[in-house]
Amino acid sequence: MTQTITISGHTFILHPSAAVFWEERNTLLISDVHLGKVSHFRKHGMAIPESAIRSNFDRLDAVMAYFAPKTVIFMGDLFHSKKNREWGLFEDWVRSAEAKMVLIAGNHDIISQDHYDGLDIGIYEELIVDGFLLTHHPEEREGLFNLCGHIHPAIELRGMGRQFLKLPCFFQKHQQMILPAFGEFTGTYVMTPEAHDCVYAIAKDRIVLVC
Repeated sequence: MTQTITISGHTFILHPSAAVFWEERNTLLISDVHLGKVSHFRKHGMAIPESAIRSNFDRLDAVMAYFAPKTVIFMGDLFHSKKNREWGLFEDWVRSAEAKMVLIAGNHDIISQDHYDGLDIGIYEELIVDGFLLTHHPEEREGLFNLCGHIHPAIELRGMGRQFLKLPCFFQKHQQMILPAFGEFTGTYVMTPEAHDCVYAIAKDRIVLVC
């Protein structure tokens, strides 16, 4: 179950995959996929099942089929580090997709631009579109609403006694929304909302407004 919100007169649909669909631009925003991380861990002896390598691509396929976007903007940290076996899977995925691809470079995006050029993926430090500032790291800039990633935000929900539940979330401040990490095995960072912040938690297959 998705959650539709309005920011500065534009419609955004929050999806349980951690992606955001920008309706007016027919654009899908996806942050912190960290492709290649599973292969990186397996190479260094971590017991992660082989099937986990496909999980990110399966999720990408599902959200692409759901929205059929014209453009996909990856909000940084698309690939975890150096090229490994998952780069070939990524090449195949890009060539099979019909959408235009754009990457806003993150701190983990160290693969040469030449490789992205070969896939017709433009790389930018930031984008400004219709009053929205799209970056990887959170930014504050006068007169612009910042859409960003990097933090892997989560919210901790506490119950009676010592029960608690940590859920990834879309974390919206006055002039900023931080997207959750899309990728598997990325980890999360618990954030504490302040007055007037809005938190949309991902609870399995639905988006839940927490505060």
